[in-house]
Amino acid sequence: MLQQYVPILIFLALAVAIGIVPILAGLLLGKRIPEEAKDSPYECGFEAFEDSRMRFDVRYYLVAILFIIFDLEIAFLFPWAVALREIGMPGLLAMAFFLTILVIGFIYEWRKGALNWE
Repeated sequence: MLQQYVPILIFLALAVAIGIVPILAGLLLGKRIPEEAKDSPYECGFEAFEDSRMRFDVRYYLVAILFIIFDLEIAFLFPWAVALREIGMPGLLAMAFFLTILVIGFIYEWRKGALNWE
């Protein structure tokens, strides 16, 4: 009964080793030259200042959401393009409807000024 789990245990051991071995190799073999600039904390590409709970501009989140939306759009386009011959005209119309909704949303965001970074 336990012999059935041997491949799973080997797989888990390899996964842990693949994760831990490069970290340990970097710690043991890498040079450690501490510098103030390298050791200083930063967030979002700029130097941390004041309180860590400060509010970010809402445009930052709007751009992030837009990126996710259009990134997912591309993720849906690849399998659709591969299966287009099998799904035929209904698939083409469904994707046209999907892209139309996304373009309308993009135009709305553009006119609202979500893409203007001042």
